[in-house]
Amino acid sequence: MDRPDDTLCHIVCLHYLFYINISMKALKIVLVGIFSYVLATSTSTASEIVHQFSNPSFSGSGYSSHVLSIEQLQHNRKNEVKDDAKSAAAAATRAENNTTIAKFIKNVESRIYANLSKQLVDNMFGTSCTGTCPTSGTATVEGSTIYWVKDASTEIITLTITDPNGNVTTMSVPLGDFEF
Repeated sequence: MDRPDDTLCHIVCLHYLFYINISMKALKIVLVGIFSYVLATSTSTASEIVHQFSNPSFSGSGYSSHVLSIEQLQHNRKNEVKDDAKSAAAAATRAENNTTIAKFIKNVESRIYANLSKQLVDNMFGTSCTGTCPTSGTATVEGSTIYWVKDASTEIITLTITDPNGNVTTMSVPLGDFEF
């Protein structure tokens, strides 16, 4: 048999279970009410689904800027190719001028020009002539004509250089300043 305390305990437990059951039903009713209220008061918005191409070639939208961008890219690539070719040609020229034989040829040319200019100056100032010294002279170097004339009365030597294009350079040198 049950003891009276156990019966009381069972009654209390049933009471709590009944109370919890009623509270759960009330909670369900409240939640359903809130959900219904939210659905009833909210508005759904939708628009028509329209397919649009993102490529301007197909859609036409922004086509002019698309074409300009393509033209600019092509122009830049052509310029890069030209610049690369120019750089490669310059590097080849530098390498060619930096060879031992190229340096030797430049050195020989420099010495020949130095010797020619020394002979010209010696003739102008009369330092290496015996007897009567010349008063004028002409030389042609790589298409340029070098003409000099000594004016004994003014003691001035006039040097005239005419390049292949016809440009003329004139220098006047007083004789008195260069005597040693």
